[in-house]
Amino acid sequence: YWSKKSLSVFHLCICGLLPFFFMVLMRSNGKTCSSDHQSKLFHVHPYEPQNDTETSLREAFSLVHSRLKPPFSPSLLSQTDYILLNRALLYGILTQSPLARIHYTHLCAIVTDGYKFFIGLLLKMVNDTYMKLLQPVKAQVLWVCDRLIDAEAAGIDELLVYLLRQIIGGDYSSENLWLSNELILVLRRNWEWVLGHEFLVGASVYSFLRLLADHYRLASQSVDALKQNELGFCIMVLRKHFGMCLSIGRDLVRLLQDVAIIPEFQTLWMDLLTNPSAFGVLGFSDISHIYRIRTSTRYLSLRITPEMESNLRFLLTNVKWGNQKRYQLWFKSKFLCSTERETLVPDLVRFICCAVHPSPETLHSNVISRWAIIGWLLKCCIHRHYYEANAKLAMFYDWLFFDERVDDFMSLEPVILLIANSIPQYVDITNTLLEFLFLVMDNYDVSRKDIIVSGVSNSFGVLVKKGLVDLMKLSSCSLLLPFLRDRLRFFCQGQSLYDSEYLLLKKRRVFVPSDENKSANVHPKPVD
Repeated sequence: YWSKKSLSVFHLCICGLLPFFFMVLMRSNGKTCSSDHQSKLFHVHPYEPQNDTETSLREAFSLVHSRLKPPFSPSLLSQTDYILLNRALLYGILTQSPLARIHYTHLCAIVTDGYKFFIGLLLKMVNDTYMKLLQPVKAQVLWVCDRLIDAEAAGIDELLVYLLRQIIGGDYSSENLWLSNELILVLRRNWEWVLGHEFLVGASVYSFLRLLADHYRLASQSVDALKQNELGFCIMVLRKHFGMCLSIGRDLVRLLQDVAIIPEFQTLWMDLLTNPSAFGVLGFSDISHIYRIRTSTRYLSLRITPEMESNLRFLLTNVKWGNQKRYQLWFKSKFLCSTERETLVPDLVRFICCAVHPSPETLHSNVISRWAIIGWLLKCCIHRHYYEANAKLAMFYDWLFFDERVDDFMSLEPVILLIANSIPQYVDITNTLLEFLFLVMDNYDVSRKDIIVSGVSNSFGVLVKKGLVDLMKLSSCSLLLPFLRDRLRFFCQGQSLYDSEYLLLKKRRVFVPSDENKSANVHPKPVD
């Protein structure tokens, strides 16, 4: 029998040697990027496992390298050979820029599926690993995009949308600004083709309006040209093709109000408010028409990178209460690592409210709730007050125009639960959110206040009907500020004395504050 001390020494030795054995094993299996196989596609660490995508492309390139020089054989290829050549040619285009034209000509000579398989390879690479690509490889991706647009390849519009998602808000690095500028140039060079893809038109306007709001605040001369490109692009599309932009829905107004202070946008903004006929869209006579159009989650996901989305969905489907803090800290260090990155919070909040709707199984599990995550995200806005204000507006935006016939009450659910579950421990959050809601209701669009009051009333009505809040008890909670209780009572007029709804509340065990339980040992799960 070993002594405890001997076991401890043995344990330390094993733990210390494990990394060494792991590296030796990986090297012996050829699974690391050693000097023999230095990656030509990705930024990798010395002992990081090789990327499967690069491995398949490089191996295909090695196998058919001798066949990649002209003259090209016109013979019909088997399915296996066709796949192999597509992979090899993609690798050649991305890593051999001087020979890229030759490789692309070869691709055009062999293609039989409208470039479907080739673009599928690009879609996977951009979606899964764009951030790790070397800068020369990124440049080649944009180069081949231009060529595939000329060829009217099927699916190339989707590839451009994938690339739009890779522009990170609040990231002012040269590579990120380069991508933003290059995509505008690609879209402008191929504008007649772009007009044939309505979602791409809306996606580009949505993305660059949102980015312009951030870029315009930068005083650096290095972004002046980019700002002018973004500004000119957005003005051109909105003036000439406003009818196509209407598909964005109500979030188009939310984005436009953020850039309305820019001199070039002021006339457009005033036309939208007072002279809608200036846009020449048949049937469009008032901005309220846009208010009634719910924004698709496809647009809301544009300002969230695939990596952010993947991590958010993991957090909201797998992480249990009590374990969330370390995941939140990791997410913050990864995606909200600077003051400028706080501009992402409104986009994240909007995405969570509208695009991440948990399943019934998740709702009844011990997985952390959406309301807790958006509450935590609000607390991340500590350096710029306008980031916090924009995040709150993103939370409540559907409340202002809610119509049960077209909107989903699950977009309202996390906000009302944050309001209710913050009492009594975090009552300042409840007071702040309700105050913001009523402030926006009174001042967001004074000329159309009746529409907004109706939207907020509809929101409270459906939340009561679904058993998510008891307005009568909420409005009588002495922890709320008196004027907020008075405002809430206005909406209580539409809430009858119900028994069935209250039983539903008890069944769902929603925490509803009241004076009776104020001093009891009842605490909601903390936001952080």
